[in-house]
Amino acid sequence: MTHLISRRQFLAASTAATATTLLPARTFAAPEALTLSATTRTIEVGGRAATVMGLVNAQGDLGLTLDPGQRFRVDLTNALGKETIVHWHGQIPPNAQDGVPNTNPMLAPGETRAYDYVARPGTFWMHSHIPAQEIGLLAAPLIVRSLADLVADRQEVVLFLHDFSFRTPEDVLSELTGGAGMDHAVMGHGRAPESGAMPGMPGMMGNLQGMGGMMGMRSMHMDLNDFDFDAYLANDRTLDDPQVVRVDRGGRVLLRTVNASAMTSFWIDLGADRGRLVATDGEACVPHEASRFGLAPAQRLDIEIDMPADGSALPVLCLREGARERTGMFLAPAGTSIARIAGVSDTKHPAFSGDLAQEAALRAVTPLAPRDVARRHNVMLSGSMMPYRWAINGQNWDNHTPIPVRAGERVEITFHNMSMMAHPMHLHGHVFQVVGVGMRRIAGALRDTVHVPPMNMVTIAFDAGEAAPWMLHCHHIGHMATGMMTELQVQA
Repeated sequence: MTHLISRRQFLAASTAATATTLLPARTFAAPEALTLSATTRTIEVGGRAATVMGLVNAQGDLGLTLDPGQRFRVDLTNALGKETIVHWHGQIPPNAQDGVPNTNPMLAPGETRAYDYVARPGTFWMHSHIPAQEIGLLAAPLIVRSLADLVADRQEVVLFLHDFSFRTPEDVLSELTGGAGMDHAVMGHGRAPESGAMPGMPGMMGNLQGMGGMMGMRSMHMDLNDFDFDAYLANDRTLDDPQVVRVDRGGRVLLRTVNASAMTSFWIDLGADRGRLVATDGEACVPHEASRFGLAPAQRLDIEIDMPADGSALPVLCLREGARERTGMFLAPAGTSIARIAGVSDTKHPAFSGDLAQEAALRAVTPLAPRDVARRHNVMLSGSMMPYRWAINGQNWDNHTPIPVRAGERVEITFHNMSMMAHPMHLHGHVFQVVGVGMRRIAGALRDTVHVPPMNMVTIAFDAGEAAPWMLHCHHIGHMATGMMTELQVQA
């Protein structure tokens, strides 16, 4: 998916718009709703045909791109033979349109449901909120362009990442969880009496704080990549047959990267070239220059790249952390030769999940306005590989205790990760600012999904929004499926 609008085209469009305002006033009907279908489709992976799911628009392509100021007016049809529910990740619709089964009814096979809300500009995505369906690739990009995007003389390219298995999603979950995965579509809403941290946590947290947030990580083993997928896809393709996007020689590209993987963190690697990270999860950040950027599941990074002046192609490689597998795409001027790159590196890529250096370096362009914090919560993240169980505050979804706040309050939540796996924590219905990494306070980036390293902690701040239950969960699908979910209960 690419877009190229030059300043000349923008000025021409602006002139036309100005001329239009000189015409007599007319009444225009609201534009028709866009359409989306949750359906199955066929892709080719390693020379083999595979049936996967997807969110397909009226043109037969994945996802949606909205123009500046365009409302999210979408009719979603379930063309699957099973119930589904679709979440508009990073957008802030009314709670009744959030697309989650704790507050919204499931979409029955053949049913069409209308959505209508003010869209937030930036790089977002949409996906089923049923674990097996997300593993089955029921997801797509959601790009909302701003006026600044129209003014910028650059080409926009979407890089949408997946981890893929030829096995059924149900088989993947069953092997990973030992049969302990929960059916998110029919989860109840029972409440257990409020409980504290898991046994042993107070002492462990004292050690954690006393050791600068690392708790002896050098002597402890961090768990990575708890499932080996058959392939890792960039825009549905592998490096055996990568996508080649034609760009201008020496031109500028905005690479909108979306990690739609169920369980995999990547490095976005530009090799000898460097890019500028200019937005995190759809929110502008002070440009951060690097040649490699870490990207956890559900996160998005907008990276601005100046193409080589000599007209050579630029491979954008996506490296599976702690492993050798990789995927990617090529940005290349017309007529440029493309070198073949293997889908497996010679050596293992470094881990991203144990490192807070990138997060600590980021700064929001428009941070939260200074306010007194009205409420603070400590949220404990725990679990293990054997047995495969994951929890928030010692509880899984079946017996979770919601986290209470009041609408309009400035809230801080500190995620204390007491496990040996990282957790990409996603809060629905809110944008938050990262204000602490380990024991260090920062004025960090704005996000909706933050990666919390093993035996470490991250603090976020936000202003509580609509009075409603908003989901808060780990976006590693195996962790979520075994209970690493709760609710932020915003009270009036």
